Amino acid sequence: MARSPRMSSSRRLLARLRDIMAGGGRVQERLDNIVRAIANDLVAEVCSVYILRTGDVLELFANVGLLPEALHHTRLNMGEGLIGIIAARARSVALSDAQSHPAFAYRPETGEEIYHSLAGVPIIRTGRVIGVLAVQNRTRRQYTGEEIETLETIAMVTAEMIATSEVAGDDDRAALESVALLPVTIDGVRLSGGLAMGRAVRHERRLRIEKLVAENPDAEKRRLEKALAEMYGAIDQMLEADDVAQGGEHRDILEAYRMFAEDAGWLSRIDEAIGSGLTAEAAVEKVRNDTRARFRSQTDPYLRERLHDFDDLAHRLLQHLVGHDVKPNTESLPDDIILIARNMGPAELLDYDRTKLKGLVLEEGSATTHVAIVAKAFDIPVVGRVADALDATENLDRIVVDGDNAQVHIRPTEEVLQVYAAALSARAVKIAAYASLRNEPALSLDGIRISLNINAGLLADLQDIGDSGADGVGLYRTEIPFMARSDFPDVDQQADIYGRVFDLAGDLPVVFRTLDVGGDKSLPYWRSDEGENPALGWRAVRVALDRPSLMRHQMRALIRAAAGRPLTIMFPMITEVAEFEAARALLDLELELAKTRNRKLPEVLRVGTMLEVPALAFQLKSLLARADFISVGSNDLFQFLFASDRGSPRLADRYDTLAPSALSFLGSLVEQCDAAGKPISLCGEIAGRPLEAMVLVGLGFRSLSMTPSSLGPVKAMIRSLAVGELASYIKALGTGPEHSLRENLRAFALDHGVAV
Repeated sequence: MARSPRMSSSRRLLARLRDIMAGGGRVQERLDNIVRAIANDLVAEVCSVYILRTGDVLELFANVGLLPEALHHTRLNMGEGLIGIIAARARSVALSDAQSHPAFAYRPETGEEIYHSLAGVPIIRTGRVIGVLAVQNRTRRQYTGEEIETLETIAMVTAEMIATSEVAGDDDRAALESVALLPVTIDGVRLSGGLAMGRAVRHERRLRIEKLVAENPDAEKRRLEKALAEMYGAIDQMLEADDVAQGGEHRDILEAYRMFAEDAGWLSRIDEAIGSGLTAEAAVEKVRNDTRARFRSQTDPYLRERLHDFDDLAHRLLQHLVGHDVKPNTESLPDDIILIARNMGPAELLDYDRTKLKGLVLEEGSATTHVAIVAKAFDIPVVGRVADALDATENLDRIVVDGDNAQVHIRPTEEVLQVYAAALSARAVKIAAYASLRNEPALSLDGIRISLNINAGLLADLQDIGDSGADGVGLYRTEIPFMARSDFPDVDQQADIYGRVFDLAGDLPVVFRTLDVGGDKSLPYWRSDEGENPALGWRAVRVALDRPSLMRHQMRALIRAAAGRPLTIMFPMITEVAEFEAARALLDLELELAKTRNRKLPEVLRVGTMLEVPALAFQLKSLLARADFISVGSNDLFQFLFASDRGSPRLADRYDTLAPSALSFLGSLVEQCDAAGKPISLCGEIAGRPLEAMVLVGLGFRSLSMTPSSLGPVKAMIRSLAVGELASYIKALGTGPEHSLRENLRAFALDHGVAV
């Protein structure tokens, strides 16, 4: 097949650059030769390379066409001038009259006032801009798309040379080395609770690509096909591992990941890059860098999760292409790995020996990040949104991951290490003590029985529920199986999931919360505008009522899965009674449909609602006449009650769940439910904290739902508590002007020997 002129020109230029780089010599000499070659081939009167230096400053490092005195003296801040904008936005720019652009920044030492047109592309490596490559001409020239693509390909090749050479000057090296290896504590966001101590292992995926320019594109495409086949086989083998093959949402995530590996768009972009003259591995790296740069500022959770998946796939494919073993060499790693990563795909986590992996620290991530879901299934503490964790950490640094308090201690002092070592030791003792209480009831000293249940969203959460001591599942989050898939599960698929939940729970009751998606919980196959305040937006039952077929399919699947067993359903994010009635009406339609089809109906049906929106409390009397039970969703409730984003580190400690206003609000809910004879429970993080759980029991809650790891501590607390004395004390505290009653209640616990 005939090659296009553009392809031939691009390959010819790349061949010249390959010879220049292979020729050795100082970096400056090679860059000078590169800009001359580019200028000659593209018929450009100016060609410049700017390199990012310390302090986000772009320095003119190589040039042909501008005045000699500009070299190493012309500097632009990130975002300053057209060059700075290209770097800041990681986007290419082509202008026929650059000087008329409002961002044009004139530097008299360059003599560039005679050049009108400009085309510039970012020099990107590992998703980060490290410089800018630009060409200029006197005439008002329209640069073609082919020329821009050629520049982008050249920039990718140049990036490797810059990154692997001694470009940094003394000031830059001094700045890099000036980061003192002192103790550092960084706050983040809790993604999976727990405590871990160990040695840092930086999850960095920088493979050295030795050959960038292809000699035979057809041979490179054959290499790509072979590497893809090997990668698919390795992922399939991973899916067959014992702790993955048994099922669960973490397996669903990996299956979706396997589907992304065959994404036609991703593969075609790699194929096109090979066609431009790059080797297979250089093409994969170019597409990865382009994708990273394009989506670096993306805030959409789904798109960011897809970026992480494709980033992981690109690295995995590169490993097959360059002949490296896909899995980390765990034999050379410490026995107590604390993994530090910007973010990672779920399959990458499973590459590590789970007997050695103690904790995970992510610079990005959220509670719905796939790797966090998988880590939680394996009881690995995870702290996310830990700013600059990679920059602050060296391999084998001592690390403490405090998942419960969302803190990461890097190179902690001996005193801090001793404190956490003691905490881990005490935790082990407590875990053993809690295990001895597993079969004991959560019965207070004055004979009040509290029902302790677990929150679940993964089938893995239910594997050992019979041995956990839980009284049931107080909250099963049905959205996680939806979020873990690449397409919408149909009724049969949903029914299968719910049926497995029933089977694993056995005789224990399960409360199914209907789909809580939308807002900041995006489905990968359903695009929606998350809005400025996702938690307050189009989500949960609001989505279901606007898309009734969505809820009806879920109701149909739940009824089918129950098949003669008790079924308990609750609706999330109900704001007014009218919404509850509308949701209940959809359920009634499905019950009637099941009857007409002679389906086996649930033995008993209970329908309730979560109370998360404070407005619903003002219609509670009417609601209680219609609902079978109320479940307080404390996480969202307090976010709305205090107008405080629970994901904001700045507000994390400002408002207290043990404030007088919060306790008064919760107490009022209990009183109204008791008066109506309707059960009320609470699911949320505070239910799993012994001190807060103690207060909830004192307020009158008799059913709490929490993470499985919290069952033991809360049960131990209840068995050491006299509820009547506590209730009287809380009543005596009243609703004064205090910011918080936490210390008063902690003092009560200490004075009365309550295990908090």
